Amino acid sequence: MNRRFNKGRTLLVGMLVLIVTNIEAQQTSSGSSGTAARASQQSMQSQQVPQVHEFSLAQALDYGAKNSVLVKNALLDYQIQEQSNRATTSQALPQVTGAMGLTDNLQIATVLVPGAFASPPVQGFIPLKFGTQYSANGGVTLKQVLFDGQVFVGLQARQASLDFYREKQEVTEQMLRANIQKIYYQLLIGKTQLDQIDANIASQKELLRSSTEMFKNGFSEQLDVDKASVQLSNLESEKIQTAFNIDNGYLGLKVLLGMPIRDSLKLTDILTYEMIRDATLGDQYNYTDRHDYQLLQINKRLNEYDIKRYKKEYIPTASLTANYSQNQYSDDFDLGKKGTWFPSSYIGLNINIPIFDGFYKDANIQQAKLRLRQTENNVDSMKIRIDNDVKQAQLRFTTALATLDYQKKNMDLSERVYAQTRKKYEQGLGSNTEITTALSDQKTAQANYFNALYNAIAARVDYFNAIGKL
Repeated sequence: MNRRFNKGRTLLVGMLVLIVTNIEAQQTSSGSSGTAARASQQSMQSQQVPQVHEFSLAQALDYGAKNSVLVKNALLDYQIQEQSNRATTSQALPQVTGAMGLTDNLQIATVLVPGAFASPPVQGFIPLKFGTQYSANGGVTLKQVLFDGQVFVGLQARQASLDFYREKQEVTEQMLRANIQKIYYQLLIGKTQLDQIDANIASQKELLRSSTEMFKNGFSEQLDVDKASVQLSNLESEKIQTAFNIDNGYLGLKVLLGMPIRDSLKLTDILTYEMIRDATLGDQYNYTDRHDYQLLQINKRLNEYDIKRYKKEYIPTASLTANYSQNQYSDDFDLGKKGTWFPSSYIGLNINIPIFDGFYKDANIQQAKLRLRQTENNVDSMKIRIDNDVKQAQLRFTTALATLDYQKKNMDLSERVYAQTRKKYEQGLGSNTEITTALSDQKTAQANYFNALYNAIAARVDYFNAIGKL
């Protein structure tokens, strides 16, 4: 009883010490957490200061490649695969495990032994107890794969797996670059369009002033002044809507770039008619320049590794196992008691020979071969799609250039017509209806020109995206 009481007291004291230690650790951790929280709060406050960015297209592309969530996640996929490769490599490395155990035999099992074995022999059975009150053990086990075809194929496929996720990252970045360029140029066009609207507003204000003076002098009617006011209001409303679209486009571009919405963004590039008109598209391209095509090629290699891996399942596997342990047997609760520990060890070679599995491995091989055929079909389909993308982009660009030339001439002509019509009106030789029609035609021609300009830019971006040169 005293031994049991002392053991219980020892365990209780140990638990109290552990509880106090945990409390002290929590207090220290709480203090550290408070300090860390304050440092984190200060860091967040410093990060909340809005920044001003002035980006050329190249700078916007570079910023997006570093900050876009899509690109960041694609890079994390690559890093995840790196860790997966480490897990694959670990299967070929030694595996060492340790084990410890402690048993308190509260009631030692009783075994009945025939009395004939006793000295002197007795009738019936003799109850005996074998063992000690306490037993403990501790040991280390080593396992090493000597040969496993699947493991070796997995090691061979590690680089192909990394290449797969690297190409996925490239595909994501290429898609991001295409979208950034389209929005960037669209915002440049929007700014030019807004400048054009401001010019129209200034012109209309001058016309309204002239109409008002002519009305005061009896050379026009109040209706002419009212129509000029309506046209000015329409232009002001158009300016508000255009400015809203531009602001909304900037928000979309910030989200695409991974830029905080509170930051200020200014685009520094200049877009002109001549820049687009003088652009040329070539006819030479290679399928391998497309990252999504390269992705399919790598996927094909991985399919081939799958077939190879399943075929290796028919080959026997071999592994080495070694163990060393110490076992204690004692009636006293004393792990350090001398003469109570006894060593044991072994080493073994394990060979597993597959004989028959109900055609399970063959089914896996056939599935892998079918997946390989699917990938090969996708490669052929990708070639056709690339040809189609390139051809469509070329046709759209050619059509857009022709339309752009036409709309440029039409816009210039409409501006001259409006200027002449306004001059006639101010000289008292034209009607308000003529100038209203001329202004409407000018606005339509300007809108058509800006639309044709964007279509040409978008087609050019799509072309370089199609040939993998974006």
